[in-house]
Amino acid sequence: MMQNLEKLRIDDEDDGTLGQTSNSQEVEACKESDTSAPKNSRLLIGHSSQQIIGDPNKGVITRSTLHRDEGHIAFVSQTEPTKIDDALGDEFWVMAMQEELSHFVRNKVWTLVPRPKDHTTIGTKWVFRNKKNEKGEIVRNKARLVAQGYNQEEGIDYEEAFAPVARLEAIRMLLAYACYNGFLLYQMDVKSAFLNGFINEEVYVEQPPGFEDHEHPGHVYHLQKALYGLRQAPRAWYDRLSAFLLEKGFKKGTLDPTLFILIEKHDMLLVQIYVDDIIFGSSNTSLCNEFSSLMTNEFEMSMMGELTYFLGLQIKQSKHGIFINQAKYVRDMLKKFKFENLKACDTPSSSTIKMDKDQLGKPIDPKLYRGMIGSLLYLTASRPDIMFGVCLCARFQSDPKESHLKCVKRIFRYLSGTQDLGLWFNKTKSFELRSFVDSDYAGSLVDRKSTSGFCHLLGNSLISWFKKSKIPLFLSTAEAEYVSHGELLCSSSIHETTT
Repeated sequence: MMQNLEKLRIDDEDDGTLGQTSNSQEVEACKESDTSAPKNSRLLIGHSSQQIIGDPNKGVITRSTLHRDEGHIAFVSQTEPTKIDDALGDEFWVMAMQEELSHFVRNKVWTLVPRPKDHTTIGTKWVFRNKKNEKGEIVRNKARLVAQGYNQEEGIDYEEAFAPVARLEAIRMLLAYACYNGFLLYQMDVKSAFLNGFINEEVYVEQPPGFEDHEHPGHVYHLQKALYGLRQAPRAWYDRLSAFLLEKGFKKGTLDPTLFILIEKHDMLLVQIYVDDIIFGSSNTSLCNEFSSLMTNEFEMSMMGELTYFLGLQIKQSKHGIFINQAKYVRDMLKKFKFENLKACDTPSSSTIKMDKDQLGKPIDPKLYRGMIGSLLYLTASRPDIMFGVCLCARFQSDPKESHLKCVKRIFRYLSGTQDLGLWFNKTKSFELRSFVDSDYAGSLVDRKSTSGFCHLLGNSLISWFKKSKIPLFLSTAEAEYVSHGELLCSSSIHETTT
């Protein structure tokens, strides 16, 4: 039998006539050649190699080991549904919703109870988002069940809603400190972070759309822990996390409540919290490993390894320094406003630019103009070179004209040619705080206010910069410079205390 099969394979490679052999002739040949074959055996013969899909030598590919092939990912939906009915018709989004509800079960978030008569019930809805990496590729379908918290009343449904959030200046300061001390920063993400926060109020929510209990469709869920969308959810999660870290020996930052510090002998572990994203690093690698194990044992974590992408910032760490940029964000922004084919220019604005209200100019769509300004303002997190031009254009968002839009387009032209530009934190032996300020005199044509620009450096790392208009009307350039210098000293002292 094996000899006949080998002959058939050779014939197929020679002239491709294997597919022309009748099934009855093949079976008869097999019976005559080997009468000892098992009765239940299946002989798969007569199939051309051209009919095989993929490479049979690769073996079975599971979901966890599947890699990207020519820009496509299997097991991931490429569209974001806007309605629950569309999501329920897509198996991948159904899997994402089931994964979200499984977190509720593991964290014991709620209990199914009869609908209360004397208490308001808050509605729920699904939010669908495609998670992308720094290259803009879809890597995950994320379904989030949120409560319609806008129905909550202060004093009845919630008491405290404020939760501190790390500023971008604090993130850059941590990067500069890590660069100065020569250690790597790592990142981890808390899965369904808000589900870990305990709430003190009595809150009831509707059952998730599409996943109602078939035995008790009229029941509601009584919450024991916070749910996304609730007003008190961010505060509840921050209280839970901060209490856990303080219990483990961490100390909270004096001016930054999102910074936690652990000191052991001569080593220091720094932890920066931004809602459910955590950045940490230490000169002692064992402290990082211990912290990772500590968090994993208490919360359901996703360890993301070395810090490379955070809050839209692309971060590249090396032994010589750290580079920060927002190249992906720039590309997405140019595509969003259809500016991919703009001709590049060398500067974001003219050195002699003088903008006013232009009351006789042609008005434009204010929503489009505000959208451009908002996108550019977030880009200033790593691009101080466009700070002055963006803030100048932002003064005319209430009634934008074509002349203002022309200045905004020039900034986009500049960005199209400098997409990969960013900040370089060079490793140096100095970590002294240096500050610079400059101010003009009555530079605004609208209200004759003076404009000042500030920047702060730790060593050679630019960590903070901002621009502001002076409310008082100064009488001279010297007076404007003097007041700006005083403000610089105040802001520098704050940075020194934080450092």
